[in-house]
Amino acid sequence: MFKSDDICTQDMQSKEPLLEIKNLHAGIDGNVILNGIDIEIGPGEIHAIMGRNGSGKTTTANIVMGHPDFDVEDGEIKLMGNDLLDLEPWERAKEGVFLSFQYPQAVPGLQVGNFLKKSVASIKGDEAAKGKNFRELLKKSMKELNMPSSFLSRYVNDGFSGGEKKRFEILQMMLLQPKLAILDETDSGLDIDGIRTVATGINSSIRGTGSGALIITHYSRILDYVKPDKIHVLIDGKIVATGD
Repeated sequence: MFKSDDICTQDMQSKEPLLEIKNLHAGIDGNVILNGIDIEIGPGEIHAIMGRNGSGKTTTANIVMGHPDFDVEDGEIKLMGNDLLDLEPWERAKEGVFLSFQYPQAVPGLQVGNFLKKSVASIKGDEAAKGKNFRELLKKSMKELNMPSSFLSRYVNDGFSGGEKKRFEILQMMLLQPKLAILDETDSGLDIDGIRTVATGINSSIRGTGSGALIITHYSRILDYVKPDKIHVLIDGKIVATGD
């Protein structure tokens, strides 16, 4: 007779992977950076990649998102069984891939409120960016991230502090509700309160949903609050260890 824990384990094992990266070899300008990476993320899971500078962490994020400067020599990247490698970056975004930038750029003249509406409309359709549901989700998300309503009238990343930029990236993720969120050093430059706030946004967007996240970080601080299902250690373009 099965115990309930056994049944839960079987259910988890039977789920299709959300993200599959298999034997990924890639580089830039003829320089090899990734030497055969394998990562599999299931629905509702949060994984982290750790490693020193130059190990290939940000390269992995850029390649999954489809950055045109990088060349994939071999391997597969699939989202819910669908091949991503033949898609343009905007097509991957439409499929549900979201990348939080390590160094978000300022866009003077474009207000945050308008930017958020346009972003949601471009990914989820015009109706998703209108009406009561959008306003309620925006209000709820900003409250979770401790962002005042006056934030909406500012210009995108123009004069933002480092912490404001990172919280704004998470706000975009919470509104877009992607299938896969890739968060590139979202914790860099944040104090402990900022890390807690960002972690709250990540957990509420991923845990208990069909989405997944891949966090790229140098530090273990954010992992104390997000508590990833798996951590992958990347050295010289290879995953040398995977564990909790």
